[in-house]
Amino acid sequence: MRTHTDWQGIDPSARGATVAMGNFDGVHLGHQAVIDQARAAAPAPLGILTFEPHPRQFFAPAAPAFRLMNAEARAHRLEKLGVAQLYELPFDHRLAGMEAETFAKEVLSEGLGVSHVTVGADFCFGKGRKGTADTLRALGQRFCFGVTIAEIVRFAGLDISSTNIRAALTEGRPRDAQAMLGHWHRIEGAVLHGEKRGRELGFPTANMALDGLHLPKLGVYAVKVDVLTGPQAGSYNGAASLGVRPMFGENQPNLETYLFDFAGDLYGQHLSVALVDYLRPEMRFDGLPALITQMNADCDRARTILGQL
Repeated sequence: MRTHTDWQGIDPSARGATVAMGNFDGVHLGHQAVIDQARAAAPAPLGILTFEPHPRQFFAPAAPAFRLMNAEARAHRLEKLGVAQLYELPFDHRLAGMEAETFAKEVLSEGLGVSHVTVGADFCFGKGRKGTADTLRALGQRFCFGVTIAEIVRFAGLDISSTNIRAALTEGRPRDAQAMLGHWHRIEGAVLHGEKRGRELGFPTANMALDGLHLPKLGVYAVKVDVLTGPQAGSYNGAASLGVRPMFGENQPNLETYLFDFAGDLYGQHLSVALVDYLRPEMRFDGLPALITQMNADCDRARTILGQL
């Protein structure tokens, strides 16, 4: 998959794609329906047109973190879906102030030379979000590209949306989130140096930051882990603590993952950690022996759950 971060001066071989357009936070089943319809719309390479940062971050930078995926995780998921061209356009003041007609003309038609665009029925674009999916269809006729509008996908009586997936994760229901995503909810990023307390307790963990991401319910999870880089790249099972470590008086949330049957150094490597089942909330214990006993029980339960998948 080739990634492009501008719509101007791109290689001619990257022009003419049929694109699905949107933010694609989570790349859930609704997003996948849009992508599938884009794939079927025209005999051209499949592209994704998205924005970085998410427009919501641009307009409200001080708002609570909400993203289900960082840009790295989104790109990995899109590549698995067979996307050939990723147009990850910078959402800045210029783009935010661009009228819908100007966007269709300068970005879609003249810049990327798209042959077809597919969007969800609730898609809005242009300055003040004044452009709708129907607006895009009319502009496509004017600027010579096709437009498909995909209907909203539903699950258990609810629209499949990033909002409803965030709610499931907030309530500690990762399997419900998975049913709407079509894949496990994953947290991806580099392994950072921590306090190394897990190593001292006999449970060495890979520590990852959660900056900018929506926080699932704090607690302990059964997880599946893909080590994406380094000599020990591969897939592993494990247990992870997502939270603020109340036993040690710290309050910056992070993700600490213990990989079963693993030995080695993961510092600086990139991991993808899938939340499979919520095991229990964060707790304080009467001393380290009680904590270690609980950690052993957590790992035993996680092994049983993951062994049934």
